[in-house]
Amino acid sequence: MTAPLKQAPTTGAATVRPATVDLDERGRLLVPGTSTPVPEARVADHLARHLRIPAWATDLFVYVHGWQTSPEAADRTAAALIGRAAELHRSAPIAYPGLAAGFRPWCVVVRWPSSSLPTLGGYRRIRERAHAMSAQGQAGRILGHLLGYLDSGRGRPDAPRVLANRHGQYLHLLGHSFGGRFLCEAVQYAADRPAGPPVLSWSRPGDPARPFTVDSALVFQMAAPRDAFVRLFPRLFLGPGRPGAPLRGPLVLTHSRWDRATGFWHLRAEGLPGIGHSGTGIAPVPQFSTRLRAADSPYPHGELDHPIVNIDAGHVYRGGLATRLHPSGAHSDFQHPESALSLASHSR
Repeated sequence: MTAPLKQAPTTGAATVRPATVDLDERGRLLVPGTSTPVPEARVADHLARHLRIPAWATDLFVYVHGWQTSPEAADRTAAALIGRAAELHRSAPIAYPGLAAGFRPWCVVVRWPSSSLPTLGGYRRIRERAHAMSAQGQAGRILGHLLGYLDSGRGRPDAPRVLANRHGQYLHLLGHSFGGRFLCEAVQYAADRPAGPPVLSWSRPGDPARPFTVDSALVFQMAAPRDAFVRLFPRLFLGPGRPGAPLRGPLVLTHSRWDRATGFWHLRAEGLPGIGHSGTGIAPVPQFSTRLRAADSPYPHGELDHPIVNIDAGHVYRGGLATRLHPSGAHSDFQHPESALSLASHSR
């Protein structure tokens, strides 16, 4: 894990190196720079020693990458996403009134072994690995610990609907491809609260002062079936007899018909196109659908104030000729300025 800066950055968020957390093929947390897993009973202490939240940050982001991403590429992608958001805020602060007090983001990158051949067999291999890491492995629990650790500094909010911690920091999730599965698994794990080592600082279900912990979640081109929120993640949202997971803000999902990984490959691997290609199908909560907006056109609050928001990005996430000829198509063409900024603004 990298050590964050001790003072606020002076030249933009893109200059701040993200902190990193590495998982192995079983979803276990690794000692930094080694292939040695941290015993699960010591995960909480390990995070407290090696991951320090900078006091200057206003917004904490957790980014989990997807298929065919090296650790170095994951770091670059996260830094670019956060840097572009910070630059957009600097260039048009009036467009984001919720961030009038400032926007100084800091990011933790969760890295996992996602490389394979760009073939159907390779896609299936990583799909099975992601499933094993989250459903049968420890990835969901480790990410639950991580999110709980980041949330552990939160005090009582100034107003009931504002869930900043005592430093005024907000917690946002960013995922790409299979990374979205890991994040959903982690948040759902917090709702399940199974026996064993506790997840740090999750609010107790039903606590009126602090009912949820995550302020927003954004997944680019999610590699999951369109019925995932019914079949794989049914406890992410409130339902009969259950309090729901600690996700206060919306779950926003982009999709593009030019995404061949969640279209062509997903169709052949699972029999149906994925969310990243066609958007969410059936879900246990109301959905809202809209189109990706330009950087100079922030999303109105009403467009994002829904449990699930599907954003059609096909007119932007399509890439050039080389991208469209690539086996995954436009699966990774999500590096555009207006992504998480509106969500951060409306979380205030």
